[in-house]
Amino acid sequence: MPSSTVIPARIARLEELAYNLWWSWYEPARQMFRALDYSQWRLSGHNPVKQLSSISKERFADVAADPAFLTMYDTAIAAFDADIKKPHTWFTTNCSSLGAGPVAYFSMEYAIHNSLPIYAGGLGILAGDICKEASDLGIPMVAVGFMFPQGYFHQQLCNTPNQCQLEIYRTLDFNEAPITRLLAPNGGKAITRVKLRNVILGIGVWLVKAGRTNVYLLDTTIEENPEPYRQLSSRLYVADREIRIQQEIILGIGGVRVLRALGVNPIVWHGNEGHTSFMMLERTREEVLKGKNFPEAADIVRAGTVFTGHTPVMAGHDIFTESMVDSYFNGYWQSLGIDRQTFMGLGLYGNNPQDFNMTALALKMAGQSSAVSELHGKVARKMWNPLWPEKPEDKVPIEYVTNGVHVPTWIAAELNYTFTKYLGTDWLARQDDPDLWKRIDEIPEEEIWTCHQRLKLKLLGAVLNRMRGRWLDGNVNGNQMMSMGALFDPQALTIAFARRFTEYKRPDLLFRDAERLKRILTDPLHPVQLVFAGKSHPADFASKYLLQKVYDLANDPKFQGRIMFIEDYDMHAAHYLVHGADIWLNMPRRLQEASGTSGMKAAINGVINLSVRDGWWNEGYNGSNGWAIGDGPDNFRADEEDARDTASLYDLLEKVIVPLYYQREANGVPRDWVRMMKRSISSVLPAFSARRMVKEYASRMYVAAARK
Repeated sequence: MPSSTVIPARIARLEELAYNLWWSWYEPARQMFRALDYSQWRLSGHNPVKQLSSISKERFADVAADPAFLTMYDTAIAAFDADIKKPHTWFTTNCSSLGAGPVAYFSMEYAIHNSLPIYAGGLGILAGDICKEASDLGIPMVAVGFMFPQGYFHQQLCNTPNQCQLEIYRTLDFNEAPITRLLAPNGGKAITRVKLRNVILGIGVWLVKAGRTNVYLLDTTIEENPEPYRQLSSRLYVADREIRIQQEIILGIGGVRVLRALGVNPIVWHGNEGHTSFMMLERTREEVLKGKNFPEAADIVRAGTVFTGHTPVMAGHDIFTESMVDSYFNGYWQSLGIDRQTFMGLGLYGNNPQDFNMTALALKMAGQSSAVSELHGKVARKMWNPLWPEKPEDKVPIEYVTNGVHVPTWIAAELNYTFTKYLGTDWLARQDDPDLWKRIDEIPEEEIWTCHQRLKLKLLGAVLNRMRGRWLDGNVNGNQMMSMGALFDPQALTIAFARRFTEYKRPDLLFRDAERLKRILTDPLHPVQLVFAGKSHPADFASKYLLQKVYDLANDPKFQGRIMFIEDYDMHAAHYLVHGADIWLNMPRRLQEASGTSGMKAAINGVINLSVRDGWWNEGYNGSNGWAIGDGPDNFRADEEDARDTASLYDLLEKVIVPLYYQREANGVPRDWVRMMKRSISSVLPAFSARRMVKEYASRMYVAAARK
């Protein structure tokens, strides 16, 4: 960051704005940083903190005297102040009974902006969207997570036999990130401490500002900690179970202690997935220290705790062995006023006393629990029914709040402009009002189509830019260039499959009949192209095999370059894909997709969903806003399900989707296609926005927890 003497006083608040990620979802602020120095904006990866450190003193002086830039600057600063400081918000009007204390939101990962790559996928993006929407609605929220300097891995694809995915870890330069180190009163980096077996670890804290929401990221890479333990907070989702339990102790127990040390006293605590469950135990310990017995303390904690689970498959939940839990919590259960057997029973699920299940712990210690879609709620109640054996399945106390996406973050700037033109300058403030979207037919089909074509060209530019970067790095051949998108055709129907690569998402379903697929893709008059993107977990060898299979087909000349794979899928690439694809493809095995949010991001931008009716799409699909693969959310045998869905998918493409896309009027506009784009936007945007989701959490769960 430049010294304060370099930035002229007239534009001195550039630094303040750069360190609050509010700018990332306010389009005029993004345009202001873009105009500040376009070359440095691009080179920084759209990171104003890094951008400001690279701008010369002369350039700062020039823009400080430029009336056009000053207008942009003043507009951004005025909007920032109005948004951050406004006293009357949705929260103050509708949830005043929540009280003075904030909501504390705990999550292992947060995806707020690509300049802070401490996320792996959808769970982190959801957490980031919740923090942003809480700020927009004026909900007092603090968030707790980890400062992962190496984050999740960067992906590089190669032609090495049986290993096409290379995992590369890069350490974040803290001086170029929108983060601020918080210090203890004595000036030290350790804000609080946590015991791991016989070692006392200091925990440092970094502050990230997301509008009104403060995100506190925990850090063990401080000098006072023994060397092996400094690496605990280095990487996200390591396979080593020992490191996982250590991280979750630091997040849960350490996170509570950090908030206490900072003088933050939440009135409601919200745990996002089972990784956060130790937070509930630490608060129970606090109540026991005040003189309560364990049942009384646990009741107090339950009253103020909300828990959201995301995983409909038992294998996806964190389960630690009894011996591992014993080794870390021996001595801790005494501080809860209970014995070892009672403590171990808190994590017991089913009849296996050797397993300590983190989600079972959360469900027992939270007063309100929710799934993330209506269908997932049914699956979750069935899965966790053994925790309430006396209750019938439909009475298991797990509600649902269907996920949503933060519209200002994910809407394309071009569509934002179009909606402002036809729906009014206040459309974002009214985004979750279904009546507003009845007016979408006022927008001419020609304008929607022109806007979409621009976004498709931007996707092409992003593909070519990534490909050019890899070419300059060397070690790529002609075939690889083809698979990276060298033959991308902006006129062809473009289908995107972009998500975490794992078996249940069935990325290979399209290739069950390679000859039929080849005919579809290479039709000379009605071509189709497939864009794949996504990472396999380093320890998930089955999904790596699927990724290898797809990548090999992308390199196969018989598909004529109509299949491409975008490396290192991240938030930046996601924006281009959810804006510029024509079809968003999702093919999970039924009842294994809890919700999914990428299809929502695509739908609000007019990208039409082609999906199995699982997760959110079972609620979102209405018969006219996209297509459903196969039958409803019934559970078939895997081989039967694959056969049914493969046939349905090919039939939809050949008989419905491709003909509709290429059915053009004289002006080149596929009017019926664009009308379906409009129905996608109008049906999905208000119902599956983070605004609707966070309002539900606040009015249904946070207020109830605060009253208790």
